[in-house]
Amino acid sequence: MMGWIVLALVAVIVLWAVSVYNQLTQLKIRADGSWSDIDVQLKRRHDLIPNLVETVKGYAAHEQKVFQAVTEARSRAMQAENPVSRGQAEAGLSGALKSLFAVAEGYPQLRASENFQGLQSSLTQTEEAIQSARRYYNAVVRDYNTKVSVIPDRFVAGAAGFQAKEFFQPDSAEERQNTKVSF
Repeated sequence: MMGWIVLALVAVIVLWAVSVYNQLTQLKIRADGSWSDIDVQLKRRHDLIPNLVETVKGYAAHEQKVFQAVTEARSRAMQAENPVSRGQAEAGLSGALKSLFAVAEGYPQLRASENFQGLQSSLTQTEEAIQSARRYYNAVVRDYNTKVSVIPDRFVAGAAGFQAKEFFQPDSAEERQNTKVSF
């Protein structure tokens, strides 16, 4: 009789461990998939920026420092590899774009250009998609990290090699500062 009780107890523990493993695997796959969604939106953003810079250059060719800052920030953002460095680089790019749009404010004929308006609209839509994808990714990572960290699930996570993931947070002090532009 005692053998059956021990066997039943072992079976319950094994079933629990399999269940936790499956939940962790599902959350990890969702986090990886949502990071891929962010990556797609960031690539779209990076692809729009050269067109935007060229459009503004046609009207404000003497603003070379702003164009160079945007180009360098874009390059850093494209080279960043993990969520933390990517978030910091994207914050720098957002700041550079604010400067570019501030320059554009000084040129009414540029703001009236259909090409500029279309690019600005596309960039705005892309920024909104990035924010949405970021919120989803961070929510999935929060759930995953919680599952990896709480006891007793932590024991299964550690044994199976699951590790906490980084959040994607481009919010930085640089991104919150007002854009300074001088003519």
